[in-house]
Amino acid sequence: MNTLRSSVNSHEWRRSKVLELSSQGRSQPEIARILQISQPTVNRDLQYLRQEAKENIRRYIDEKLPFEYQKCLVGLDAILRKTWDIANGMENLDKDRLQAISVGMQAYAMKIDLLTNATVVQKAIDFVERNRDYAEQYNKLRIGDTTQLRVANSNDVTESKQDTG
Repeated sequence: MNTLRSSVNSHEWRRSKVLELSSQGRSQPEIARILQISQPTVNRDLQYLRQEAKENIRRYIDEKLPFEYQKCLVGLDAILRKTWDIANGMENLDKDRLQAISVGMQAYAMKIDLLTNATVVQKAIDFVERNRDYAEQYNKLRIGDTTQLRVANSNDVTESKQDTG
């Protein structure tokens, strides 16, 4: 059990070092030499890290982005209410009221930006979903092709046995 855990930890450590060195612009041969591992291992680690990054982005877009977007809109609404309370409060100094109006204008600008760029967010979500659908279809086709290939190969074997028999 401990050897499995230490193996996993060493893989994670190595991959983090591969990522660190890659982010510094090091080539695969350089990374392999520095870490004293083979270049194919570096290549596999980079492929694993790329796949992990894709999954992290998908998870962020699916799970976190919509909620963060909603929180921003609610937060901006709260700021706008407070700025209008300050701007309309006669007990506040003119300077404070003007500053509240200025903050309110910035909040409106941010809200408009979020609302108009919502199409960008939606396009990103659609893109991820569309690519996920394509990947699923590709995998189904690939699995189907493999099954068809096995069937074709087994038919060839059966035919060759009949020819020799």
